[in-house]
Amino acid sequence: MHPVIFTPHAGLELIEAQDWYEKEAPGLGPRFRAAVDALVQRMSASPRQFPVIYKNVRRALLRRFPYALMFVIEDDETLKVIACFHGSRDPARWQERA
Repeated sequence: MHPVIFTPHAGLELIEAQDWYEKEAPGLGPRFRAAVDALVQRMSASPRQFPVIYKNVRRALLRRFPYALMFVIEDDETLKVIACFHGSRDPARWQERA
């Protein structure tokens, strides 16, 4: 299992998305977070299953939600999540973090 860390920016994006879903429908925020947690477990177990989409950045898609976690594998095998990103947003917003 690889350790997974979120950058402050990615962590903030995750919280904002969770809060938005909770405001849309009570109970949806925790379901979004559960989907993220399940994805983080998959990433931790087998990070190379996710495709490289920009430089050394990999994309892990959430199930049931139009979000992805963008992450890099550090030299020490730690996974650093650099963005929690909605699929319809301009990728230039996270690419500058790569």
